[in-house]
Formats: sequence, C-alpha cells, structure tokens
Amino acid sequence: MILDLMNTPEQAMPNFKGGEGITYARMFFDGQNRIMLGRLPSGSTIGMHTHETNSEIMHVLSGTARVIMDGETEIIRAGQTHYCPKGHTHMTMCEGTEDLCILAVVPEQ
Repeated sequence: MILDLMNTPEQAMPNFKGGEGITYARMFFDGQNRIMLGRLPSGSTIGMHTHETNSEIMHVLSGTARVIMDGETEIIRAGQTHYCPKGHTHMTMCEGTEDLCILAVVPEQ
C-alpha cells in the first residue's frame, strides 16, 4: 500500500492536545494506526499528553524539536527520531524560527 501524504489535504489543528498555536497535519488513519506528516510553525506546540493505549514514533524531517518526556527535556534535530512508549507522557515544541516538520506513527497496542 502506498500512502501519498503530500497529496492528502492539510488540516489545521489549533491548540492540538492543549498546545499553543497551530499544528498542521496530513493524516492517514485505518482505525488502528495513525500516520501523520505534521508541521509546526515557530512558537507552536503539541500539548502534554499520555499515550495510554499506544506509542508514538516521531521522526524529524526538518527543523528542531524540543520534547519534554516524563519531565526530561530532549532536543531533536532533522534526521533524529523520538520514541514515546505506551504509558509515557510527552509534549513537542517547535524550537527556533524554522517550521518543524515531522513524520509521526502512532500504532495502537
């Protein structure tokens, strides 16, 4: 199966997960797994949330992310991947002036 996320309409999600600003996303969801091509402009955040029934794999395509997971801060740059296991809590912030572009996979478990 080929997913053409670049040709999927981009959705604006203000205050995503209680965050600040707008998160833009092109998404695929099959009822079990979510795959998202996301873009956070400078100053935007994805709010703090817990992965109760799933995990998240977030690969940074461009820009820089500041992630707080379980109270610890990580800086993630283009080419690096953040993993949030099931049962853990995290939030993501666009760090700097360049948009943060990510590919995120959220599989239900």
